[in-house]
Amino acid sequence: MSTLEIKDLHVSVETDQGAKEILRGVTLTIRSGETHAIMGPNGSGKSTLAYSIAGHPKYVVTSGSVTLDGEDVLAMAVDERARAGIFLGMQYPVEVPGVTVSNFLRTAKTAVDGEAPKLRTWVKEVKAAMAELRMDSAFAERGLNEGFSGGEKKRHEILQMELLKPRFAILDETDSGLDVDALRIVSEGVNRAKESTGCGVLLITHYTRILGYITPDFVHVFVDGRIAEQGGPELADRLEAEGYDRFQSTPA
Repeated sequence: MSTLEIKDLHVSVETDQGAKEILRGVTLTIRSGETHAIMGPNGSGKSTLAYSIAGHPKYVVTSGSVTLDGEDVLAMAVDERARAGIFLGMQYPVEVPGVTVSNFLRTAKTAVDGEAPKLRTWVKEVKAAMAELRMDSAFAERGLNEGFSGGEKKRHEILQMELLKPRFAILDETDSGLDVDALRIVSEGVNRAKESTGCGVLLITHYTRILGYITPDFVHVFVDGRIAEQGGPELADRLEAEGYDRFQSTPA
């Protein structure tokens, strides 16, 4: 069992008007095998939480802590966080021309595991995972995300999750831009990865539709950089029916 623990996290970003506080004291604990859904309106701090945990330099942690099994995550470099078992599925995956998908995946796997996977078994594993995600095997020799559609980029993110086997997967709006079929396929990939590794999942989303495929154990509502309410899957149903207005109209 592993534990990712966030305590009273405050995060700011630099703007033309100076530092602006985005997260205003977030406390959250995620354990192996748990799925936590983070929901909330635009600008509430959901993605800021994801990128702060991953180590994006744009986001400055001004106070609070993030620990992984007691180890200080905030003291780790970005690559050290990945090797420690923290995976970030990005909302807008970047294109990297000149680096093939196959080279990227094997390099990442080698970095995470500390040794290169055996080529024959690795190729079989990659092909099997791509087939499950309905990805043409020819994609393996294309530039990383180069010319991929939005749905193809998201499938590739989940392909990474399945192959790298992180301890904790942070998925930032993985459902955005997906059609019904792609949403189902991507969600099934997340569920497979979780079942095979027992990883914890932090699922960031605006909408409840992905929660029809990935059932959360806990739902947290973000408003104005704080967790405004927490509950089980029934809270997501309530948000679908009522929206976020009742939170936003409440004085901070």
